[in-house]
Amino acid sequence: MRIQLPLFTSAGLDAGRSSRAHVTCRYKCGDACRHDPGNSSDNTYFRDVVRTAAVSRRSVLKTSAGAAVAAGAASVLAACGDGGSGTGASTSGSASGDALPGMKFTAVPANTEDAVVIPDGYRQEIVIRWGDPVLPGAPEFDFANQTPEAQAGQFGFNNDFAGLIPVDGAPGHFYLVANLEYPTEPFMFTGYKDGEPTEQQARIAMAAVGIAVVEVVAQNGSGALKTVVGPRNQRLTAASPFRLTGPVAGSEFVRTTADPAGTTILGTFANCSGGLTPWGTMLSGEENFNNYFANAGKVTDKTAAKRLERYSFADDDDEHHWGRFDKRFDLAVEPNEANRFGYIVEVDPHDPKAVPVKHSSMGRFKHESANIYVVDSGPDKGTVVAYSGDDEKFEYIYKFVSSRKIKSGLSKTAREHNMRILDEGTLYVATFTAEPVDGSGALPAAGKFAGKGSWKPLLTVNADGTARSYIAGMSPAEVAVFTREAADAVGATKMDRPEDIEPNPKTGKVYCALTNNSDRGTDGKAAADLVNPRNENKNGQILEMTDNHTGTEFTWELLLVCGDPAAADTYYGGFDKTKVSPISCPDNVAFDPHGNLWISTDGNALDSNDGLFAVALDGDRRGETKQFLTVPKGAETCGPVIDSNRILIAVQHPGELDDHSADNPASHWPDGGNTQPRPSVVAVWRDGGTPIGV
Repeated sequence: MRIQLPLFTSAGLDAGRSSRAHVTCRYKCGDACRHDPGNSSDNTYFRDVVRTAAVSRRSVLKTSAGAAVAAGAASVLAACGDGGSGTGASTSGSASGDALPGMKFTAVPANTEDAVVIPDGYRQEIVIRWGDPVLPGAPEFDFANQTPEAQAGQFGFNNDFAGLIPVDGAPGHFYLVANLEYPTEPFMFTGYKDGEPTEQQARIAMAAVGIAVVEVVAQNGSGALKTVVGPRNQRLTAASPFRLTGPVAGSEFVRTTADPAGTTILGTFANCSGGLTPWGTMLSGEENFNNYFANAGKVTDKTAAKRLERYSFADDDDEHHWGRFDKRFDLAVEPNEANRFGYIVEVDPHDPKAVPVKHSSMGRFKHESANIYVVDSGPDKGTVVAYSGDDEKFEYIYKFVSSRKIKSGLSKTAREHNMRILDEGTLYVATFTAEPVDGSGALPAAGKFAGKGSWKPLLTVNADGTARSYIAGMSPAEVAVFTREAADAVGATKMDRPEDIEPNPKTGKVYCALTNNSDRGTDGKAAADLVNPRNENKNGQILEMTDNHTGTEFTWELLLVCGDPAAADTYYGGFDKTKVSPISCPDNVAFDPHGNLWISTDGNALDSNDGLFAVALDGDRRGETKQFLTVPKGAETCGPVIDSNRILIAVQHPGELDDHSADNPASHWPDGGNTQPRPSVVAVWRDGGTPIGV
């Protein structure tokens, strides 16, 4: 069974640990920080590491000096912040000077303001906030008089991923697609009784999650976006129908009383990060889905109970209590309902009547996101590769390589063809060749953290629907629905919370955010290695991978080992650490038109608000890190969208601090006065509408 660790107090966490509030951990990820990780496997890779762990520090450094030099990239998405240390001192902040195009702005210093703080010469405006109408007929938001029906037509709570997709035939119009990750009921309702929601409150929460598709119009002369409440918009909630595809569809693992065929799933929730496809659709990752189910401990089938444990289900994770009012969330009644969540969801914003899809061929785990790379030359030209991280301590990195080639264009015919791409192909999990280290984070003698890796196949799904499992004793359906078990079996490398992963469209290098892992090297758990070089890792790192996208080999390098630049255990790509903005707990990644990496953070452990950072990737400025903005106190920086003329961020859980609630708000952002804080999407642009950072 999962072991509970000592409960955090309302005073927060120990000094120097993550700024993520305990209340956020509870409602977002079921307080994963205070449980032993779900991955208790002793796979081959880590047995090898343990056997060699006695090697001296001198021999380790000698070995790493000969490690293969790799290029790579990493990005971070955070679920439940987990700790950190450092002074948090801001060291940059001067004018950009020789900064690369896209990074010529004055760095925003670390701060704890209750505002979105942006560089001089830039402007900002709210695009949409929790409760704003999305569907025609939805009422204006009234905090004191919420209803499930109203919320189902309004923008939901705790927006995470955001993306812009052009509207066909309407220049300047876009679909703003946004994940609505989780409800924090104490901040949604006054008088909320912890653990005792009313049915009305629970059903409002069910309507507040999911996905929103909102038409927006660019405003001339600025980067502002105005919403349109019209027929193009969509709201998907915990009750919306989804079509399940791939090997799991129709299998014994997903059949329920309400859906004996096992093909139609009601709802999506815990939608964290996501991605956009070249064919104009949105991909959304279902992440901390275990946090919505009751009575995992009452499942009597031993195999099913063990599989629930592998996905970190536990009775005390049920913070939302939906099972009291909808029995499909009670695992003692419907144990298979748990297996119907944890997939990549695909939504077609161009057709509001289309039923969205859950792709089981891409595996089931705590998907932070899925981001696409299309091979542009050679015999594999047109092959689609999707990268995804499993956001929990000691979980894995995956990729899906399609067998169906992309069809160009955005016609309905092309889109229908392309929306089957993620159902046909091979699912892989990553193993890293990384020597053991002493866990201090000291830079190897080679001057960089680098090595090689390989992809292990788990499952191939054919065009006719037949499938092959590469795991002895597991059917294709079992691999697709219990993917963590399959990855354990091939010795996948345990990572420090793999979050957002995205290929650089200019170079093809793949960047992954590894947010943190305070359990690394503790109590017999996996020790540090070259790719996860610090025990009790509280600040995270950014991984860069140079992948043979359709093949099985890659090289890797750590771009950043995050934290206080003055600390010996941090690394900023070799750049002068006295000239960088401190960054901690990377979560999401994106790229600007110049090819620079942008990182948003969640749980900054350096005693300042979370923010958005630009990072140079090439030349003598590689590793230069500049903070572009910070979000209000208690908030997490999500999104982001980085275009030439605007930046979009999703400000999640503003004011969500321990010892506060809707009865005692810590923030009044974005509306000021005595208003309740409201998660919102914000547009930032340069004065005069000129390009950003040039």
